[in-house]
Amino acid sequence: MVYSLLRKYKKLIMKSSSIIVSVIVSVAVLLTAWILGNAYRYKYKSTQTITVNGNAKKDFESDLVKWNATFSRKNFELSAASAQLATDRDLVRDFLVQQGIKVDEIRFEAVNIAKDFEYHTDGKGNGYNTFSGYTLSQTVSVESRDLNKVDNASREISTLISKGIELSSSTPNYYYSKLEDLKLELISQASKNAHQRADNIAKESNAGLGSLVKADLGIFQITGQNDNEEYSSGGAFNTTSRKKTANITVRASFLSN
Repeated sequence: MVYSLLRKYKKLIMKSSSIIVSVIVSVAVLLTAWILGNAYRYKYKSTQTITVNGNAKKDFESDLVKWNATFSRKNFELSAASAQLATDRDLVRDFLVQQGIKVDEIRFEAVNIAKDFEYHTDGKGNGYNTFSGYTLSQTVSVESRDLNKVDNASREISTLISKGIELSSSTPNYYYSKLEDLKLELISQASKNAHQRADNIAKESNAGLGSLVKADLGIFQITGQNDNEEYSSGGAFNTTSRKKTANITVRASFLSN
């Protein structure tokens, strides 16, 4: 009798253990399936992105001009050439001041001295050089916020040639002193434009727009207004036009819900 009961009890324990193991295995399978399912859904969801290019541009006018001109004198005697150049320097300074340019906006660079030689050949075809004099040159540069006065001076300075000054004038270069502020403003506008474009695409697709995943800033471009000037892969930076246009793009990717 006792032996029979022990056998039944042992069978019951073995059956219960088998049920428990089956339950544990089933739960483990279900849990694994749930984890894998959610991981797949997350991966699938995370790959659903909307990528757009946002753009912003602004017309602006330069507030700083830089301009220079070079004048020179040549003489067989160095002291004579130096004296002539000093006279020319005074004439150039007086002219610029008469044009309304301030003295502290005028800068004279160091004098450049060059020895000149002439090449000759003798009756036998042998070549040789002879000293022909000294050429002294000096550059005057102007940096000012009064663009109109400098523009006018750059056009009128050729009148000094009639006074015997050998002079060449460059084209004025125009800059903007608040360029960094302009960049930040356009980056903000381009980012908003990218978000608006992505939002429009999501709405048209009956989807929701999620958080930003990635953003890449494009090249900052500055070109002359109304000029047929092409963008550069390294970024255009126009200095010859007084009125300019700044442009920047932002490439952004957003999650799609």
